[in-house]
Amino acid sequence: MGERRYRSASGAPVALRRRQHSASCRELAVRCPRLQLRSLSAVTSAVWLAAYGLFVLSENSMVLSAAIFITLFGLIIYLHFVKVDQESLLVIGSLGIQVTSSYASGRESTTFIEMGQVKDVVINEAIHMQKVIYYLCILLRDPGDPQGISEVVPLFQSSKPRLDCLIEVYKSCQEILEQRKTAPQSSGIK
Repeated sequence: MGERRYRSASGAPVALRRRQHSASCRELAVRCPRLQLRSLSAVTSAVWLAAYGLFVLSENSMVLSAAIFITLFGLIIYLHFVKVDQESLLVIGSLGIQVTSSYASGRESTTFIEMGQVKDVVINEAIHMQKVIYYLCILLRDPGDPQGISEVVPLFQSSKPRLDCLIEVYKSCQEILEQRKTAPQSSGIK
């Protein structure tokens, strides 16, 4: 369907890509900005300059070796576990919702929630450091109480898109959830 540009809660640019695979299947992906070489160079230079300063004071070459090792190890950890490039939501009306986070290293983390567990998809608000931020979340049914909620699963935790982007994702999810609610009634299947 295309890609639209938005901003995150921190003001960083994010892009929302919507794909409609069928009437009851949509994929919504929020792409974060890529890792900037400038910020990576600044952090690396700061660590190495501090290590060089310690080397000059202590005259111990292990300080420089440790700084290089710590920087490289820290970068690998950051790229593999922290820096998320894209978060996607695949909503399939008859099956469920798949939530995927793609990291800068290429690693992906995927969670699947069966549609029978989904009570609703809502936009929630929270107060964080004197700001109101909005986030999209999936409300899961409580198996013991059909009217209750057992768990709240927040979405787009890394990209944190602003409300205008969340509204577009919310509307797409609600369209599919409404199709699911009306489909069994019209066909007589319970």
